[in-house]
Amino acid sequence: MSNYPDLVAGTNCPPNCPQAGAVNRAIIFARDASIMTFFHETLHWPRFSWDAAAILPVLGRARHKQGLLLGRMRSLGFELSSEAALEVLTSDVVRSSAIEGERLDAEAVRSSIARRLGLPHAGVTRSSRDVEGIVEVMLDATRNAALPITPERLCSWHAALFPVGYSGTRPIAVGTWRPVEAGPMQVVSGPLGRERVHFEAPAAERVPAEMTRFIAWCAADDNGGDPLLRAAIAHLWFVTIHPFEDGNGRLARAIADVMLARADGCPERFYSMSTRIEAERKDYYRLLERTQRGSGEITPWLEWFLGCLERAIDQADTLTAGVLRKAETWRRLQAGAPVTERQRLVVNRLLDGFVGGLTTSKYANLAKCSPATALREIQDLVARGVLARGPGGGRSTNYLLAGG
Repeated sequence: MSNYPDLVAGTNCPPNCPQAGAVNRAIIFARDASIMTFFHETLHWPRFSWDAAAILPVLGRARHKQGLLLGRMRSLGFELSSEAALEVLTSDVVRSSAIEGERLDAEAVRSSIARRLGLPHAGVTRSSRDVEGIVEVMLDATRNAALPITPERLCSWHAALFPVGYSGTRPIAVGTWRPVEAGPMQVVSGPLGRERVHFEAPAAERVPAEMTRFIAWCAADDNGGDPLLRAAIAHLWFVTIHPFEDGNGRLARAIADVMLARADGCPERFYSMSTRIEAERKDYYRLLERTQRGSGEITPWLEWFLGCLERAIDQADTLTAGVLRKAETWRRLQAGAPVTERQRLVVNRLLDGFVGGLTTSKYANLAKCSPATALREIQDLVARGVLARGPGGGRSTNYLLAGG
């Protein structure tokens, strides 16, 4: 059980309240039998509770897969693990924005991340201020995870997401909590006159006190137990408060990334939770709505979040397929006689997506060597199983990466 009075870990009801479910159901229907109250409007907010027996097996599987992935990626070495992290961060940024309906240029995102990390892909595509802003937030969340989550940090993230003070064509309060004059914060669907309110956030007057309580919980490392559970709880709690006029979903996922990076114990990110959430976003919004309308019993949310994390880890090899292929190629090369610098240069170019088949003349141009040397070194790479002869023959003979 947590020492934090508003969080109940591993139980089905808050402290000293064995009938929590019944009490909350009474509160939910007290005002109007046809209108369901949100959890943040009940007496027990924010006393989250869950069934530890149901959660522990899911948590154990996620932790096991997390450990296997981190071990595999760290064995790649600094250069390749940095490339893997670049691919994953790019997907994370693009997909986190896509969940909110914003489409970003993946190449611009990759270029922005690479430049900030000092990687060779930097500067390929120019990045807009919007791209730079979300990249800044995600990198700060993952690479500075040990830093505390503070109001100043959250407000700086929000300002980075909206560099010109607009959400689309609508001016919003940037870098500050949601103002009273902005009115109720609702998630609504349906035609005019028959709208369905999926969620209504706490009134703006409550936000400062709510955020003070949330930030205090974030600072208490022992609350909520395992960091993976803390990531799930922090995500849900923040997005329920909805402290800003816009960008709350992206910031909730950034806060979860802080917790996940702490759980990983390293600044590199090798799996993308946002990519998986974007693929499952109907379930994501359904679980959020269901949990926010509940009594604070969050077992289904935790099960879904941890399961989504498992699937994100399973997908990591797909996101980093090119990097893993490069690692396997170099393992084969290093198992035999040393390669020349020319061979290293050409193989890396092929691994990075060289267009068209490799011919003797192309090799000679890339490696700045004679055609005879080019042919000899190509034949050596074929013998090692790195290159394979492509279709055609004679002067049109070309070579491709084996298994490509």
